[in-house]
Amino acid sequence: MINPLAQVVWHSASARGPRSVNADAASGFGEPPVFAVADGIGDSPAAARAARIAVSAAVLTSAGPVDSLLAAQGAVSGDPSSGDCVLVVAVPYAGGYHIGWVGDVRAYAWDGASLRQLTHDHTLAQYFRDRGQDASPQMEHMVTTSVRTAGATRFGLTALRRPAGLLLTTDGVHKRLPPATMAELLRRPSNSARSLVDAALAAGGTDNATALLVECEPRLSEPATEAFAVAA
Repeated sequence: MINPLAQVVWHSASARGPRSVNADAASGFGEPPVFAVADGIGDSPAAARAARIAVSAAVLTSAGPVDSLLAAQGAVSGDPSSGDCVLVVAVPYAGGYHIGWVGDVRAYAWDGASLRQLTHDHTLAQYFRDRGQDASPQMEHMVTTSVRTAGATRFGLTALRRPAGLLLTTDGVHKRLPPATMAELLRRPSNSARSLVDAALAAGGTDNATALLVECEPRLSEPATEAFAVAA
């Protein structure tokens, strides 16, 4: 999707893949927009509903990523028919984006040539790797935080100053495509979120796949604030 009314140009794409439902969701809202991508936990309508509710609530809150994540948490927890999800949100400020996340959705900085990962996966596998221990493949899919379960002190927080671009992805993309491959696709003239989603599924993806690409940085009038530290 392209939003022609926003001050920034952005594209999102999502595919169900071989799953029974698409439990991913992506959205952008405002001028300049707040962006969010969510991945429902499981392959069910309840997981899909949680992801949609989470991104809808997150992008309506422009005060900062903590407020956006708390809004998503309140919306999901208050809906008895929704399951759970993981979520990344990017809130613009004068110097770039404030970013918050739970789970294994990711944000990358895109400079037109290469990608730099900004987030740090909240998974059991990452927990063990951070401590110098081996992790089994099954641990890659076990998240240690989620929208329903994470307290505010467990939110991952960071900031990106004056990006050339921003990429948000679910694990159906970034666990199939290494950063070098994603960057190669984005360097092509037809670069788009759709190219990443299609490539992830062509590479044998077995999950939903979603990407949201922001092509230019936000420009606001308020002074820049200090960057957040990334939560472990």
